[in-house]
Amino acid sequence: MTSHKSTRSVTADDLLTRLGRLTAQARAGAEFHQARVELAEALQREILPAALPGAPGLRTAARYAPARHGLSIGGDWYDGFELPGGALGFSIGDVEGHDVEAAAFMGQVRIAVRAVAAAAADPGEVLSRANDLLLSVDRDLFATCTFLRFDPATREIQSARAGHVPGIWATVDGEYGIVEDEGGLPLGMLPGSEYAVTRRRLETEGSFVLVTDGVVEGPSFPIEAGLERVAEAVRAGAGADPGELATEVMKVADSTGHQDDAAVLVLRHEAVRTRTG
Repeated sequence: MTSHKSTRSVTADDLLTRLGRLTAQARAGAEFHQARVELAEALQREILPAALPGAPGLRTAARYAPARHGLSIGGDWYDGFELPGGALGFSIGDVEGHDVEAAAFMGQVRIAVRAVAAAAADPGEVLSRANDLLLSVDRDLFATCTFLRFDPATREIQSARAGHVPGIWATVDGEYGIVEDEGGLPLGMLPGSEYAVTRRRLETEGSFVLVTDGVVEGPSFPIEAGLERVAEAVRAGAGADPGELATEVMKVADSTGHQDDAAVLVLRHEAVRTRTG
């Protein structure tokens, strides 16, 4: 009888000791996870641009929303920068994953696109060169991306798409649609990939919008339905302030129940001015 009581006492002590050890491990794991979150957030702040460029007749805005699960910062990005000769370059994309590695690779993709765009005017060539450059880094990750070149002199948008969500356009006179282009494979998948270029002259006032799939796709929400909702929002706000339109488009992500991070890039353009006299 005495031996039986002693065994029960030891077992209870063992359980308490194990519970304490597991609690300490959980606390250490939570602190490690929080450190990774803070590191990813710091990477995100440094990688995303503080401001976007504009030009006469063109205003721009962007929005970003973090993922709802896992690390709060993932692989979505947007960018805008000046190019030689007065043109502007814009990119948006999504690296697979939602962790520090994805955020770091996202920075590499963004810089690669910037570097190549300074030397290659054709958006398809920009993506092709960036693809080969990223493959040479030998990272087991890939990224979808759209690169867009805006020429203020010709008022023409040239764009190429690497496995990314198509763009959406609308004019103030009620016309709108989803860009129909061929596209190509995501960056970092296959050497020598080629990307077709779509050209659109901005003759009528309106907006051109790029998004990541976190905006238009949810766990039980098809991407086609999300694109239609974005198209409706862009049509309704084609003449609005670009920041306001970006906010409205991001609301579509809330309606899809997205779990991925999400980004929106808006180019608000005026009509081509005709010369008189």
